[in-house]
Formats: sequence, structure tokens, C-alpha cells
Amino acid sequence: MSDKSVFTCFPGKQALLNEIKSKGNEKVLLVNAHFHTPYSFSAFTEIEQAFGMAKSEGIQVLGINDFYTTDGYAEFEKLAQKYRIFPLFNIEFMALQKDLLAEGIRVNDPANPGRTYMSGKGLTQPLEIGDAELELLKQVQEESNVQTAEMVEKLNAFLKELNAGFSFTFSELKVKYAKNMLRERHIAKALRVAIDKKFDLAVEKKSFYKLLFSGKELKSELNDISGLENEIRGNLLKTGGRAFVPEDPKAFLSLEQVNDVIISAGGIPCYPVLLDDALGNFTDYEKDKVSLYETLVSKRIYCIELIPGRNAFPILKDFVTYFRTKNFLITFGTEHNTPQLDPIKVSCRGGTDLDAELERIGFEGACILAAHQYLGANGYEGYLDSSGVAKSAEYNSFVELGQAVISHFIRQE
Repeated sequence: MSDKSVFTCFPGKQALLNEIKSKGNEKVLLVNAHFHTPYSFSAFTEIEQAFGMAKSEGIQVLGINDFYTTDGYAEFEKLAQKYRIFPLFNIEFMALQKDLLAEGIRVNDPANPGRTYMSGKGLTQPLEIGDAELELLKQVQEESNVQTAEMVEKLNAFLKELNAGFSFTFSELKVKYAKNMLRERHIAKALRVAIDKKFDLAVEKKSFYKLLFSGKELKSELNDISGLENEIRGNLLKTGGRAFVPEDPKAFLSLEQVNDVIISAGGIPCYPVLLDDALGNFTDYEKDKVSLYETLVSKRIYCIELIPGRNAFPILKDFVTYFRTKNFLITFGTEHNTPQLDPIKVSCRGGTDLDAELERIGFEGACILAAHQYLGANGYEGYLDSSGVAKSAEYNSFVELGQAVISHFIRQE
């Protein structure tokens, strides 16, 4: 791969705008701006699987969004060029807002007060980042692997207690199931596979799961891969589980540090909205959309993303419509960070399709990111000004330029 951005060889801004107008390609495209790859944890066995599905489902813009790492960027870019699907270069972090932790306020993690997921949108590729921010990124990567290595050790001790007849090493799990980052979901997958290999009979497997779960019966069917791995995580790797290891405070950056890392890497800080759960509940932080808007702006966050598969269509529609009136940059995705291999086309809970207006809003968000990536690669200021404030008043012009950038990428030979 080249050490230069793919966007450096694009025509100038005006030429791009003239090009799309002359070709009449100004239409809304389907976008999935947030999915995880095997470089963190993913339903996909390889990144190319996502591109193949996207092609068959009519998706023309994809956004890689791995936890703590940009290691998948080069492969992602190469596949984007092969499939002529426009690439968005993103990243995801878990931050900790200690004041909200102390107050017991749940942000966008329903189980852990203060814990705050954040995405960075439209980073540079190849990655360019300041030395101090690079050290922070390396710190969270290292601490994440330290935690999972300790989980493997505790799991092995428990397996020995149970006379399981098998065990794992951190290095073998990383090589076999991950890339550079081993996550707890990888451990759950490895354990499920080992149990399946060790025992032939269903009754033997269920009996062993009962031992693993300290007497609790297995709830999932043995062919339900996602269900099995989620039960393993819930019973063994989460709080109270025999292989649980609490995260060291060093594993979390503050929200301000995360935003600094994202901006240093050329990206746009983006708040992932959890919104309603299956019972219609909201977190403390998100229950009032007006208050959430004011809070985000006070923290210089002008971008939100949603995973509509979690949400009821009417609630999503109302929420997104409100933030669109505020000229927020809005993106949608699917995550795909569980074993469940769902379609890559974005839809709401229960498979309800996004309507034309929501698809347009998601496409506009992708266009702004495309323009931001293009401008940054060519030495210009992107969607954030020098103080990190979004150029919301220029929303439409960024959409127009981004649409031209996406069109050129998809059509180029």
C-alpha cells in the first residue's frame, strides 16, 4: 500500500463538483458507517466478507470502526478500492467520566455508570497523530491486552479445577482468533469451540456448561453460536464470573483525552447514542434529547451515531430529526461486534427499514466525513476548525463536496 492517502490523487475541489454535476450522479447512496472487523472483534471472519455482503446488499459506503486500533485501515482501503465502495476511517474508545461515575449516572453503557463509548470519525489514512496522543493510544491498547491475558490465566485455573483437559495461552488465542487486540469476545469464542471439539454428545456439552456456569443450566441451544458465547461472557468473564478481571483505571482515558487523540489523528469526535432498549428504557444521560444536545455541544461534540438495530423506528426518527435541525453530523451503522452475522444494510429493531429521510440524513453524514477526509489528506482544514469546533453553518457545502468525493472514488478506474 502507498504511504500516501488515496485522496491525494483526486482532482481539486471545483473539478470534483463540476464532475458530479456533469455526470448527474447526485443521488442518495446506502451507507453503513460503523462496523467492527477481526482487528478488534467481529461477526465477520475477514474484512472482505463485509465488502462482499455490502456489494450484494447495495451498500456503497462503509466505515471501519474498531476498538482502540487502526490496524485494519490498510486492508480496508485496499478492499474498498477493489469493490469500489467508499471507505470511512473510524475508531472507537471507551472513556470514563469520573464525575458521572461518582454520581451513578449511566451514559451509553447501561451497566456501568460513567463509562462512555466514543467514536472518532474520518481519521487520516495512513494514520498521522501527535506523539503524546500516540502514547495514549498505545497505553489503552496495552492495558486492554493485559486485562484479557489475565482473564486467560484465571480461565485456565478454573478449567484445571474442572479437569477440563484443555487450556489456552494468550499468544495462541491472539494468533488464532484475533489480530493485535485480543478481546473478551475472542476468549468466549475460543472456549465455545474447545467445548464443541472436546465433547461429542449434546448431553456432555450441556453438563460441562453447567459446571462452567457454577450450576446454572445452559439457556441457549447448542447450535446458537451467538447465544452460547454471550452466556460464556455473562457467566465467566463479567463481574462475579470465575475468569472476570476488573479493568485497571489506566485502561480508560478521560473523555477529553479521547477527543484529543481523535482530533490529533485528523478525526471528528462522535458520541454513539444508545437510545431506547427493548423495554423502552433510556440511560440517565440520554433520556432528554434537548439536555443531551446541550451537554454534547458544551463538550465540543457535534457528531452522533446510532445503531438503529437497537431502536424502535418512531423513537429513532424523532431523535434523529431533532438533532438534524441542529445541523449535527449523524451517521448510522450495524456494529457487527457480536458473533451474530446480521445483514450489513442498516435497519431498525425488528428489521424495520429506515425511511427515505433517515437514509438521506445518514448519507449526508457520510458525505461530510468523505469531504473531511479528502480535505485533510490534501492539507486543508476539514469539518472542524482549528479550535475543534464544527463548521455546522457549512453543513450543506460539505455534503455537496463529500458527495462529489464519494462519486469520484466509486467511478474511478
